Amino acid sequence: MKKLLIVESPAKIKTLSKFLGKDFTIVSTFGHVMDLPSKKIGVEIAKGGKISLEYDPLKDKAKVIKEICDKAKKVQEVYLASDPDREGEIIAWHIGEQIKKAVKGKAEIFRISFNEITKPAVLAAIENKGTVDMDMVNAQQARRVLDRWVGYEVSPILWKKITKGLSAGRVQSAALLLVCNREEEIVNFKPVESWSVHGNFANKTAKIDAELARIKNKPAKLKSKKEADAVIAEAKKQSYSVASIENKKRLKKPLPPFMTSTLQQDSYNKLGFSVDNTMRLAQKLYEGLPMQNKSEPQALITYMRTDSLRLSDTALTDARGYIKRQFGDEYLPGKANTYGKGAQDAHEAIRPISVSVTPEIAKRYLPAAEAKLYGLIWKRFMGCQMTPAQFAQRTVNIEGGDYLFKITGSTLIFDGFLKVYLVEDEDDKKDVKISAAIKEGLPLDLNKIDGKQHFTVPPPRYNEASLVKEMEKEGIGRPSTYNATLATIQKRLYVTKEKKRFTPTELGKAVSNMLSTNLPDIINVKFTAQMEEYLDKIAAGESKRDVVLGTFYKKFSKDLEVFGGKDLKKQAVETKLKCPKCKKQKLVIRFGKRGEFAGCGAFPDCDFTSNFIRNEDGSLELMAREEPVVSELTCPNCSKNLVQKTGRFGPFLSCPGYPECKYIHTESLKIPCPKCGGKILKRRSRSGSFWGCGGYPKCKYAIFGEVIEKPCKKCKLPFTVGVKDKTGKITVKCNDKDCK
Repeated sequence: MKKLLIVESPAKIKTLSKFLGKDFTIVSTFGHVMDLPSKKIGVEIAKGGKISLEYDPLKDKAKVIKEICDKAKKVQEVYLASDPDREGEIIAWHIGEQIKKAVKGKAEIFRISFNEITKPAVLAAIENKGTVDMDMVNAQQARRVLDRWVGYEVSPILWKKITKGLSAGRVQSAALLLVCNREEEIVNFKPVESWSVHGNFANKTAKIDAELARIKNKPAKLKSKKEADAVIAEAKKQSYSVASIENKKRLKKPLPPFMTSTLQQDSYNKLGFSVDNTMRLAQKLYEGLPMQNKSEPQALITYMRTDSLRLSDTALTDARGYIKRQFGDEYLPGKANTYGKGAQDAHEAIRPISVSVTPEIAKRYLPAAEAKLYGLIWKRFMGCQMTPAQFAQRTVNIEGGDYLFKITGSTLIFDGFLKVYLVEDEDDKKDVKISAAIKEGLPLDLNKIDGKQHFTVPPPRYNEASLVKEMEKEGIGRPSTYNATLATIQKRLYVTKEKKRFTPTELGKAVSNMLSTNLPDIINVKFTAQMEEYLDKIAAGESKRDVVLGTFYKKFSKDLEVFGGKDLKKQAVETKLKCPKCKKQKLVIRFGKRGEFAGCGAFPDCDFTSNFIRNEDGSLELMAREEPVVSELTCPNCSKNLVQKTGRFGPFLSCPGYPECKYIHTESLKIPCPKCGGKILKRRSRSGSFWGCGGYPKCKYAIFGEVIEKPCKKCKLPFTVGVKDKTGKITVKCNDKDCK
């Protein structure tokens, strides 16, 4: 019986082909095949509240759909095997609906899903074939419609009020709000002073350092040097002895296996991989890479977009057997460690498919980056099924009069899960050696005592790992959206990354402030998290898609009407700086085609503009205007020396008499256009400069490369072209395609 298996990624085909028989033809959709229209909203609400969606094939996907449908006509069974999440479910539904129209009941269509690309998992999925989960489809549609409404109906208002090309999004705007709020905390932060007091105690047999913990049985909270000096003066007068020694055993439990967010965070912190790079590498490990056999890729980890912490019985048995064999019974708990459930618990946590593929083996066969990430996943999984680490913790209390000094030391006595997966925190670093000569009741002399000044510090700016962690904590987005959200706020120039940390731009602050002020019920962290819960309920069949969307749109449309109906003049952010030119109005920050700049609030009466930088304390500093570079070439219209300016595509020469004289200098070749005899001019585009005929668009003759005005040796073309490759090597060739 002929069968067709349809996956999302073509990279899976080779791995699946290893263990599916000749009856199976495997094809890929190359991701999504259908989406809402690009030039209109594509969502309609009928009178009764029923919502209908319009779908179009994505660009270049009509051919993919046709090829898959043609193959489906030649088989008896079709298996929709896209990824096991909401996005995968909508892909399965979309391609399945197209196939139904094409085959008209001649083939049976099934939905299957698997969390790992192994023969047992895939064959079990085929054995337990089912149908598309319409609750999951409805949840994806609800998310897509929410994003479409916010994006398509809010973004045009931002274009009118701030500048063109901006976008709003339910999740991206909430993430931007987190970054802006953190920046505000940092700018408004006022450091608070405090002091600690430290003593060095000794007798003939032992020495010990300790910190003042209590005064008259109350916490020692000292706010100034004056207070600290007074305490030190009094403390010097006391007689000291060891009041008590407390010995405890502290257990450090293993961390749970990875889910998407924790993998992204640990990969960033331990390996230095960006969120985007982590997901790219994990995708390769999931789809399969060559190992010992170079011709057969091997899938190495389970599905990497998940917020589940569940582990299969097979995986637990595999891990426990390995731990017992390699490390011994003391590292193996009495029963398997289990962890909490996630929102889409049909999945497993991220884990290696086989623990027998150790990090050492992976390092031998995989590229370096893939091997490092696999090693991290393997170690975290193995560690989560091992016994806790044990620390011996000793606290020594030294008392004298009203003063109690304390020191706590912590020593690792059994490594447990730390044998494979290293985790460090502040408690673990207190590996302080306390002399065995220190006994309760032992009198001690105060050798030295001093104070240390401290100041509270502002919270750090978010990096990729900490922003993902905060988004996860606040319930913003889902595993499949973290990466895209971080990419979007950078692409829109709402944030910049300095020293790997996110700083909001003035544009980002303006957009965030406008949205949170005018759409406070939608652009906020709480609402975004609550909406994710509703989407989960739709996926679980506990809520109806149209009811959730209808409730949202009722309030959203009212807020939008008020927001869009307000003054549509371009908004500017007022600063505290006075205009240095007119010395009357304050400067404002405006947003143009080439980014943000400071300008006089009295424009057009005063035309002062300047670039600026924002200092750490939030203040604005104007940048000195560079003197224009004057050329020896003169303007053919007014004889002034041309000056160099910078435009969208780089530097160019123009007349300084603008706007009265609008001459722009264009370089040209001595040789005429071979096609029409016109002038060949230097053109500029986003991808760089090139030579093109001045008769464009009638004549589209173009030259890409450095023109060498020497004739071709084989044909009559009066020039050749030097083309530079990535290594810098220049190849000289003729520009005529017919000349070889």
